Amino acid sequence: MQFILETIRLGLTNLRLHMLRSVLTALGIILGVAAVITMVSIGEGSKLEALAQLERLGARNIIVRSQKPPESTNAQQSGSRGGGRASFISRFGITREDLDVVRENFPLAEAIVPLKEIGGQILRNENRKTSQSYGTTPEFPSVSNISVARGRYLSQSDMDERAMVAVIGAEVARQMFPLEDPLNNTLRIDEKVVTVVGVLAPVGLAAGSGAALVGRDLNLDVHIPLTTARSVFSDLVAKRETGSFQMSEVQVSEIYISSRSRDDVLSDAARVRRIMDSRHPGLTDVSLVVPYELLERARKSALTWQLVLSAIAGISLLVGGIGIMNIMLATVTERTREIGIRRAIGASRRHILWQFMVETGVLSAVGGVIGVGLGVGGSLLLGWAVPWLADNGILTPDANLPTRVTMWSIYLAFAVAALTGLVFGIYPARKAARQDPIVALRHD
Repeated sequence: MQFILETIRLGLTNLRLHMLRSVLTALGIILGVAAVITMVSIGEGSKLEALAQLERLGARNIIVRSQKPPESTNAQQSGSRGGGRASFISRFGITREDLDVVRENFPLAEAIVPLKEIGGQILRNENRKTSQSYGTTPEFPSVSNISVARGRYLSQSDMDERAMVAVIGAEVARQMFPLEDPLNNTLRIDEKVVTVVGVLAPVGLAAGSGAALVGRDLNLDVHIPLTTARSVFSDLVAKRETGSFQMSEVQVSEIYISSRSRDDVLSDAARVRRIMDSRHPGLTDVSLVVPYELLERARKSALTWQLVLSAIAGISLLVGGIGIMNIMLATVTERTREIGIRRAIGASRRHILWQFMVETGVLSAVGGVIGVGLGVGGSLLLGWAVPWLADNGILTPDANLPTRVTMWSIYLAFAVAALTGLVFGIYPARKAARQDPIVALRHD
């Protein structure tokens, strides 16, 4: 024990006598460890954000969506032209018969919730917006992971009575009722007046992969009872564009199918695809979104991305190890006479070997600790600084760089740093230990 303590003391003393050189030697290890931790934290943060967005869609959901097919497909169209303006009616998408078939084939599904798009615009006094209104059922919040911030959601009595009530998104409430309480106030969908009974909580899918999968910003949604949508509104939805007036006829816009468990999702999705492919050959007017499939894909992509980032950061550690070896080789040459004196007064090769191994080990360990501090601090700083810069207009408003420091990355980076230092320190230490004492004493 006394030998070990004395060797450590000598090694630390030697490093302290050449402080600047020791710091510069450890710099490669410091930057390598910090790079590993920072890059892994960025990859982990981005992965968790993507997974959270997909989870909000419901990992047990299968979303069947009507989509307008390309003009060259066999979608049913009728049109007329007059006075330089063209009008078209396109019939496509999911039908009520499709919905009935889905219900017959999935009697054990936890929920099957349809949505029907209605109206061309929503109006409140002088405010008007393009409509994003849907008829749906009271089960929709449970399958879409949305919640009501104020008031209530649609009820079964609303369905039975075909009530003219609506639940609006957070952004609709802000834009249409800037100075009023939207609850119990009225809103128009085209010419039909509905009473607002609830306001949805803000949904964080206004940007990113979540919004792309949903196909719209849920904060702009207006929901009314499905029975009201079918009895008061027609299947025709008018879209006004420059130089044209188009109308689309879609009976069902979306169907949310919630499987009993995640284990059933993939098999249920395959069945839905077969059903829709048989009823809509080529799926030109129907698309399927299966968040669970995307979830698994995102996990695999994130793992690959983390491996790439870690490999790049590992190069910094390799460079740091080479730097330690170079400096220690120079140190061996510089301290040749000292080595000869120690050997002459009784130090064995093992003593010399351990002295130099302690020095490289301390350099690597101290560099690893400093690198861990810089990596953790840099990760936290990035997670705070990017949103702050976006809020202050320096970056784009939607700029975000989520980070999440993981303990495994800290342990791994530190262990690799220490191991790198020791591995690259072995050769200089062995070279020092093998020197002939007489030749070493003659060295100037």
